[in-house]
Amino acid sequence: MPTRKVLSNAIRALSMDAIQKANSGHPGAPMGMADMAEVLFNDFMHHNPKDSKWFNRDRFVLSNGHGSMLIYSLLHLTGYDLSIDDIKSFRKLHSKTPGHPEYGYTDGVETTTGPLGQGITNAVGMALAERTLAAEFNKDGMDIVDHYTYCMLGDGCMMEGISHEACSLAGVWGLGKLIAMWDDNGISIDGEVGDWFGDDTPARFKAYGWHVISIDGHDSDAIKSAITEAKSVSDKPSLICCKTVIGFGSPNKAGSHDCHGAPLGTDEIIATRKNLGWDYGDFEVPQDIYDSWNAVEKGAKNQADWQVIFDKYADKYPTEATEFTRRMQSQLPQDWDNVIAQHISETNQKAESPATRVASNKSINALAKSLPEFLGGSADLSPSNLTSWNGCKSITKNNANGNYISYGVREFAMAAIMNGVTLHGGLLPFGGTFLMFSEYARNAMRMAALMKIRSIFVYTHDSIGLGEDGPTHQPVEQIATMRLIPNMSLWRPADTVETAVAWGAAIEKTTGPTSLIFSRQGLAFQERTEQQIQNIKKGGYILKDCDGFPDVILIATGSEVALAVDAAKQITDKKVRIISMPCVDVFESQSNEYKNELLPHKCTARVIIEAGVTPAWYKYAAHGKVIGLDRFGESAPADELFKEFGFTVENVVATIKQVTQYS
Repeated sequence: MPTRKVLSNAIRALSMDAIQKANSGHPGAPMGMADMAEVLFNDFMHHNPKDSKWFNRDRFVLSNGHGSMLIYSLLHLTGYDLSIDDIKSFRKLHSKTPGHPEYGYTDGVETTTGPLGQGITNAVGMALAERTLAAEFNKDGMDIVDHYTYCMLGDGCMMEGISHEACSLAGVWGLGKLIAMWDDNGISIDGEVGDWFGDDTPARFKAYGWHVISIDGHDSDAIKSAITEAKSVSDKPSLICCKTVIGFGSPNKAGSHDCHGAPLGTDEIIATRKNLGWDYGDFEVPQDIYDSWNAVEKGAKNQADWQVIFDKYADKYPTEATEFTRRMQSQLPQDWDNVIAQHISETNQKAESPATRVASNKSINALAKSLPEFLGGSADLSPSNLTSWNGCKSITKNNANGNYISYGVREFAMAAIMNGVTLHGGLLPFGGTFLMFSEYARNAMRMAALMKIRSIFVYTHDSIGLGEDGPTHQPVEQIATMRLIPNMSLWRPADTVETAVAWGAAIEKTTGPTSLIFSRQGLAFQERTEQQIQNIKKGGYILKDCDGFPDVILIATGSEVALAVDAAKQITDKKVRIISMPCVDVFESQSNEYKNELLPHKCTARVIIEAGVTPAWYKYAAHGKVIGLDRFGESAPADELFKEFGFTVENVVATIKQVTQYS
C-alpha cells in the first residue's frame, strides 16, 4: 500500500512533467499543495468520477487556478474522463487541460478560475446554494441536499479585494459547509510577499466570523485533523491556514519564486525525482498508486447511498422530488410558455408608462410566482433597483430558507457569488446595482459569459437620465462596452412590454448571461400589433413604419425610442421607419433576410439615437448620423441634461433633415 507521501508525489510528478512538456505553466503551487489535496480527496471528498454532475457531490474549487495541474492530476488519478494523453496535452490547443481550469472543457471542473479571488467567491455562492436548497427541500431526516464546498486558494486570492467582499459575506451568512484551505507559501511572482502582503490573515478571517485553524500543510495527520475539525463546526465557514513550501521536493527551487510560473527544467526534474524518491519515468504512475487513488468504486457507493435516500424521499414527497430534479436540471416549469406569454399580453393591455425599473419590478412580481428558483438581490440598492418582490424572504444567518439577498455595497462579490450559485444548480440568481457600478462587477460578468452560464445582471439608472447625481454616476460608455462581451446578451427596453420580453429572454437563455438595463425616468408606452410583440424577441423590429420604401430609418433603444417616435411625427415630407433595437446581439443572430428587411441597403439615410458613446453604432448608420454622447455628463435634472446634450425632438428632426437632404 503506497504511503501518503508517495500518493502526493504522484501529483508532483505529473505536474512537473506536464508543465515541462508544455514548456509553460506553474509547477510550484501543485507541488506545494499536493499533501493538502491528497488528504482531502482520499479521506473526505464525496464525488463520483463516473457521474461528475451527481447532484449531491461535494464541490471542489481551485481558486488559484494557475496551479491547474493540481486539479488535472487529481481528476486523472481518481478516475475522471481525463487520460494520461490529456495530461500530456497540457496547455495545447483544444486539449482538456487548458492553462487554467475551464468550466465545460474538463470533466469534473466546477468553475473557470482565472482571475484570482473569483474562485473562492464562486465557492461562497456554491455553499450558499447548498444551504438554501437544503433549507427548502430536506425533510424528516432525508437530507437530499447535504454536501460540502471545498476551496483551495493562495496568497494572490487573499490579496484581491473580491476575497474581502465575499469572505465577509460568507461569515455573515454562517456558511458552515464551506471549507477553504489557504496555501500559505509566502511567494508570488515578484518574490517573497512580506513586503506587500502583511495582513494578519487568521485574525482577518476570525473577524469575519470564520472558524480558523493553522497547520503545517505538509503534515497529513494535521491536515486530516483540521478538516475533521472544520466539518464539526456547522455555524461558521472554516479557513485552514496551511503553511507550505512552494515547489515542495525541488532541491534547488523549492521555496522560491523561480518555481512559481516556469517549468523546473530537465536537470531540476531529475534532481526532484531523486529527492522525492520517485523512481519512475516521465508520466509514469505505477498501477498500485493508481489503485490507491481510484475513487470510482467509492464514488459509485456514495451516489448509490444517496439514491436510496432520494428514492424514499420521492415516495413520500413526490411533488418536491420532481421539483428538485427539474431545478437541478435547469429546466423551466412545464407551463412556462403560457406564463410568459400571459405576462407579456397583460402588460400590453395595461399600457402603462412607468420607468423601466418599475416595469422590471412588475415582471419580477409576476414571474416569481412560477419560478421558485428565483434568487434575487441587490448591492445595497433594493429600493432603487426594485429587485425585491412581494413575498420574497431575505437570506440571513438565521434564515436559510429565503430567496432574496442584500449583498451590501459589494458589486463584484455579488456578481461572482451569483455565478457560483448558477454553477451549483437549482437556483436562478439575479442581482441589481446602478449601471455605473457594473464597472466593479465587470470581470465576474466576463467570467459568466466565458462559462456560458445563466446569471442575470440587473442594472438601473441607465443614462444621464438619472440626473443630479452627476457624471460619476451617469453611465456613458458602459452599455457599448458590455455589448462587446461575447455570449453576453444586453437588453435595453423602451417600455413595459419590451421589459417583459427582455425578462423572458433572460430566463430562457441557456448559453450565457444577460444584462438587463433599465431607466430611472418614466418611458412612454408604445402601441404594437401582436406580430410586433413577437418580433421584440428578435432583438430589433419595426415599431413604426411608412407606406412604401422608407426615405429615412431611425434606430433607437431604451428611453430614446420615445424620442424617435415623437420626432417622426414632425416629419411630414419624408417616409420614416422607426426600429426599436433593445438587444443588438440577438438582432445580429437573426437571418440576413430579416436584417435586410428592416435595414435595406438602398436606404442609406439613417439616424441612430442612444444616450451613450457612438462608435459601435456606425455599423448601422450607412450615410447617416448617430446622436449620442461622446463625453461625460453633468449634474442637473434629467430634462435639462437631455436638452443640453441634444436629445430633443428639435435636434432629431434637424438631423433627419440633414441626412435626407440628398436622398
